Amino acid sequence: MSFFRNQFANVVEWEEFRDDVIFYKWKNREIKRGSKLILRPGQDAIFLNNGNIEGVFQDDGEYDIESEIVPFLSTLKGFKFGFNSGMRVEVLFVNTKEFVVKWGTKNAINIPTLGLPGGMPIRANGTFQFKINDYVSLIDKVAGIKDQYLVEDVKIRIIAVLDQLLMKWIVTEGKDMFNLQANAFDIAKGIKEDLDVQIVDSGITITGFQIMSFSYPKEVQDMINKNASHGMVGNIDRYQQISMIDGMSSGKMAGGSAASDMAGMAMGMNYANKMMEKMDKQPTQDVKVSQPAKNESKDKPNFCPNCGTKVGEGNFCSNCGQKLV
Repeated sequence: MSFFRNQFANVVEWEEFRDDVIFYKWKNREIKRGSKLILRPGQDAIFLNNGNIEGVFQDDGEYDIESEIVPFLSTLKGFKFGFNSGMRVEVLFVNTKEFVVKWGTKNAINIPTLGLPGGMPIRANGTFQFKINDYVSLIDKVAGIKDQYLVEDVKIRIIAVLDQLLMKWIVTEGKDMFNLQANAFDIAKGIKEDLDVQIVDSGITITGFQIMSFSYPKEVQDMINKNASHGMVGNIDRYQQISMIDGMSSGKMAGGSAASDMAGMAMGMNYANKMMEKMDKQPTQDVKVSQPAKNESKDKPNFCPNCGTKVGEGNFCSNCGQKLV
């Protein structure tokens, strides 16, 4: 029974593996004879001695400490241990997957805009992706002082500099301040490059950055929507016709409030004035007067030459039957 207990003295593993944890430190425990290292898919195990990396294991599965781990580690400089009294070692488990994080501006960013002294208040949201790419930097800058590192820690660091980067790249790549979505790809590309520089010292690389949408104050968005409607209609006259039809179909111009009735009347009068102006501007066309056909009324006498009776519409006298044409 004692042999059984020795064989499975302890297990070196990430006990509570969570998707929101970047790394977890297994430390200050004694590895004994018969211990096992368990690696799950998406995990790497880094053996540390005095803060230095002695070995990295990347393939998932079970490893026997005595027969597989120690022989490998003992060939490395500075790692000479036996199992007479066990050994104390730190093992850093790293989540190797690519993390996807949603972001959004907490407050509106005032982007300098011509004609707006205070700038254009703009919000934005999207996603970014990152993963661990440098174990040495990770241990040197983060793992040396933390027992675990969360996705939320990285998000806080990104959000802290994101407003400044959004302002920088919107001003640089935002060709149309009222249609920033058209330049969202170029803006996001510049931000990704800057974020990667900001966070690379932690052993983390930004693998992607996307802007899903920009949002404006309601008043500005209403103006943008109206401008888009004008563009779709093509001309102001057509737009006014559609507006009148929409107003009548929705009941706003008939049976509505006094304000809506007045607005409808004003719209109708405005449209009528426009139509009159268009008619006045149209060139006058020559009116063609139809000429009577040959042998019609201009050749027919007013009175019958035979009996003197007044001629009607026919070609024969109604009194004596005399042919008139």
